[in-house]
Amino acid sequence: MPLKALALNATLKTSDAKDPSSTDRMIALIDKALSEYDVVTEVLRLADFNVKPGVTSDEGAGDDWPDIRAKLLDSDILLLATPIWLGQPSSICKRALERMDAFLDETDDQGRMVSYGKVAAVAVVGNEDGAHHVSAELYQALNDVGFTIPANAVAYWVGEAMGSTNFVDLDKVPKVVTKAVDMLARNTAHLAGLLKAKQYPGESA
Repeated sequence: MPLKALALNATLKTSDAKDPSSTDRMIALIDKALSEYDVVTEVLRLADFNVKPGVTSDEGAGDDWPDIRAKLLDSDILLLATPIWLGQPSSICKRALERMDAFLDETDDQGRMVSYGKVAAVAVVGNEDGAHHVSAELYQALNDVGFTIPANAVAYWVGEAMGSTNFVDLDKVPKVVTKAVDMLARNTAHLAGLLKAKQYPGESA
């Protein structure tokens, strides 16, 4: 069976925004690369949903996170994609991570978090330096809540400091970016397949 990936686009733009999303373009590249490894990806743009603030899996009436959470837990791979704003992941990206904090207490009878066995990769776009800082923040947070990070599981692009060109504006994607995308897809699909076949051990009885 094919592996399933869920890509969470943490752009601040909703789907009906007039300006295209650079984060969406990066996700599309990764989606295409993952498909070469029999991975089917569903993309959700978080700005289209009402993800309420909080650190539980359900914050009550009108909260869209429970449905997103269900899709996440039904997937083998999580791709968390964010733009850089003020040198940091977007506020929407941080909110999604805060909601995943609930995984710390949501464990099975062997003490394994609900996210165990799931692989996470990161995509970052922006017009200033900071991709390493942002990916480091996301790596640590995702690992804290139970995800496994493959080798080189990040693809990013940052433009010239103080510049006005966005990733979505490029006529051609730089070779260094496509190489990173291919490595992300290859390593992520490989590790997800291994963990799907053999889950982490639980606590001893």
